[in-house]
Amino acid sequence: MIELYTSATPNGHKASVTLEELAIPYQVFPINLSANDQKSSAFLDMNPNGRIPVIKDKGNNDLTIFESGAIMIYLAEKTGQLLPSKGPARSEVMQWLMFQMAGIGPMMGQANVFYRYFPEKIQPAIDRYQNESRRLFEVLDQGLKDKQWLAGDYSIADIANWCWVRTYRWSGVSREGLENLDRWLGQMKERPACQKGIRIPEPPPKRILEGDQRESFVKGAQSILQR
Repeated sequence: MIELYTSATPNGHKASVTLEELAIPYQVFPINLSANDQKSSAFLDMNPNGRIPVIKDKGNNDLTIFESGAIMIYLAEKTGQLLPSKGPARSEVMQWLMFQMAGIGPMMGQANVFYRYFPEKIQPAIDRYQNESRRLFEVLDQGLKDKQWLAGDYSIADIANWCWVRTYRWSGVSREGLENLDRWLGQMKERPACQKGIRIPEPPPKRILEGDQRESFVKGAQSILQR
């Protein structure tokens, strides 16, 4: 049994979608970021960086792993699925996984900060991160040319990138004209494990939040940024 400590964020969904795709039994422990659960001593004992997600493998001496990419690799290797064991095929999956971790995630994350959460609208910063996110979308689009999945076969690389790219509206990033990316997004959305994984630990907001709901969400995100 895997214990999953997580919240409804793209990085959290990387872990939950992977668990669903691999059909590994797991128990969810929701972490309330607005309540600062991730800074509690109990959580910091699992991840000194105070970030979700974290897993604990009860069947492997309570092995605890933090960082979403490391979690995905561990789970894939544990089951022998979604990540080739060696050779060029493994390298290709790892490249696209690192592409998400080093590029898509940080750039879209900063776009969210300056476009949605930062109290002062600093247009050069908004433009910088939205434009870079769009450039990375174009890299994905090119990488998907004549391929169904990023690394040939379906893998953790597809899961990692999808969990972020699917939130493009919230980041204010256009996907116009990216036909390969659109096709891939549609394929991912139809997968039952993807549909279930993004509803862990609670259902996500429908489309873009409106009115008081949006204001409450943004205020919560702003408070997290200040910690």
